[in-house]
Amino acid sequence: MRRLGGTEEQARIAWVLVGGRLDPSPLLGALPRPAVVVAADGGARHAALLGVRVDAWVGDFDSSAGVQVDAPREVHPAAKDETDAELAIRVARERGATELVLLGAFGGRFDHTLALALLAVRLTEREGLRVTLTSGNEWGWPLTPASPLSLDVPPGATLSVLAVSDLRGLSLGGVRWPLTEADIPLGSGWTVSNEAPGGPVTASLRGGHALLTVLPVLPD
Repeated sequence: MRRLGGTEEQARIAWVLVGGRLDPSPLLGALPRPAVVVAADGGARHAALLGVRVDAWVGDFDSSAGVQVDAPREVHPAAKDETDAELAIRVARERGATELVLLGAFGGRFDHTLALALLAVRLTEREGLRVTLTSGNEWGWPLTPASPLSLDVPPGATLSVLAVSDLRGLSLGGVRWPLTEADIPLGSGWTVSNEAPGGPVTASLRGGHALLTVLPVLPD
């Protein structure tokens, strides 16, 4: 699944492998190749599926039993103020990443999944980073006033805009139920389970921040 426009070819892209689910999907093969790969603890197990070499392996290593990856380790204590995913993102940024793809972002512990999604929104809103979250068959992108989205969405996908604050002026195009300058309250179900006929989808905001998620229809 592609983001249309932008400057992917100019970005220094980091893949950050985190501890949630990662299912085989042809959409993963369309991702721009990374300049650096950082694994967060048990997320290193995704390297084999993705066919990538891990440049740095970070965490407290409490969830990587049986995982074997030939990569330098950065070991942290279990009692710490950041999750392993946060530590891995920090390493990726120290290595010059200007765009992040978080693989294994969905389907793990709910608290970790939600914290990672909110972190992605914060990194986009406050620091201007481009962030993609995926588990192969589920995708997400932060949506803020300064970071509108233009996506090439496969036919039949389910698309939701999750309001993680009150939203002002949400416009959504290329979907079955488009919106123009709509105000959406925090946590509203109004913008959940829209449908995409296929092709470009656009989303923009005048105020607030959200996570746009896509569930593609994948072949059996």
